[in-house]
Amino acid sequence: MRDGTAAILGAQPGLEVVGTASSVDEAVELIRREPIDVVLLDIRLGTDSGLRLLREDLGGSAAAGATAGATTAATPTPAVVVLSAYDYPQYAEAAIRLGAAGYVIKTAPLPELLAAIERAAAGGMAFSVRPRAGTSAHLTARELEVVRLVIDGRSNDEIGASLQIGAKTVETHLRRLFERFDVASRTELAARALREGWLDIPPD
Repeated sequence: MRDGTAAILGAQPGLEVVGTASSVDEAVELIRREPIDVVLLDIRLGTDSGLRLLREDLGGSAAAGATAGATTAATPTPAVVVLSAYDYPQYAEAAIRLGAAGYVIKTAPLPELLAAIERAAAGGMAFSVRPRAGTSAHLTARELEVVRLVIDGRSNDEIGASLQIGAKTVETHLRRLFERFDVASRTELAARALREGWLDIPPD
């Protein structure tokens, strides 16, 4: 997917592909090494969340899963367009919250992707998935840890031991999560978390 996208973009007039990266570390190095106008950031970089890259201290830059330099509209720091297979408003909302200039689905037609790159290079924003108020999970870091361990099949005692909190505190976290997301069991909570990609969205 990465190499194919780079090849397609490299063939477009007015676009120069500066480089590609397959991991967060590679992306950080690329951004620090090369002048880049627009970054296409895959929401998945190896086993890591691409959105985490938006929080990296890169000297005023962001980094990419695949990058395309727009030769017609240089900017002081790269504008980031998130490229994702997930058609979830909460992902788009997280991308906005972390400073992305766009969010495009991987199945979008090429003209839509090119338009998003051009708009981001010009200082605009391009979101094919519209964030909606109240759709994001908005989990705290601790709640995210609890959900992650529930997905792993850990018991309350095991979760408590792993997080160094009491089992009753774990129960409190789970009860609040059940109420907030209107689920009746750990299985429902885990299924919804996986379906909506909660683990990929950085905590509040």
